[in-house]
Amino acid sequence: MAPDPALLDRPRRPSTPPPLDWLTLADAFEAACLLRCTPPPAGPRPHRAVGRHSAAVVEFNREDAAQRMRQLLDRLDIPVEHEMAFGGLRRRYELHRLRVPAAHRARYARLMEAGWWQGRRELLAAPVPGASTPRRVWVPRLAAAAWRSALLAGGRHVRRHILGVRLTDRELAAVLIRSAALLRVPAELRPGTGCFLVSVADGPDRRRILQHTALAPAPAAEPA
Repeated sequence: MAPDPALLDRPRRPSTPPPLDWLTLADAFEAACLLRCTPPPAGPRPHRAVGRHSAAVVEFNREDAAQRMRQLLDRLDIPVEHEMAFGGLRRRYELHRLRVPAAHRARYARLMEAGWWQGRRELLAAPVPGASTPRRVWVPRLAAAAWRSALLAGGRHVRRHILGVRLTDRELAAVLIRSAALLRVPAELRPGTGCFLVSVADGPDRRRILQHTALAPAPAAEPA
């Protein structure tokens, strides 16, 4: 019996969402890496994005990390509220809390999830023989974004002979090792008590990582 043409013509729903374009992917992946560097905020956590974090709130103890997250979310058209608090008694510290409004949380969570997994896949699969020019250009940018996030929001571990970051996220630590290799820098992974230390040697290796992760200065304003 011939198959029913109606069944053959019925469109199939995709099992996975369409991939992000490179520009969106770079911003979403870097934001997802920033999330993975931070501990979950205190209090009830009814929903978690990227497998670990609240889709509504993320907290940073460094202003430059919070400002970078705000910049990335702004480019992704996700509004965010920025609150600052002070804590500590003998040692005062700042806490920067970013909150995504309720109406935008679902899209935010989807972008963070898609950005992380697509970016991770691109990094772990590279280099691919015969890769397209965009992939050869953007994959090193993803590698730099992972390290930039870790240096901004991770626990910096700087010694005379190394530049390192402490992370509690095993997958991000693995991504940093792979990213360093793509940037032609050997990196070392050491397990610690409740964390992982990813480090590169001082000297040319450290300078290369810092060069790749430096942000370009903002363009000068056009004269009126």
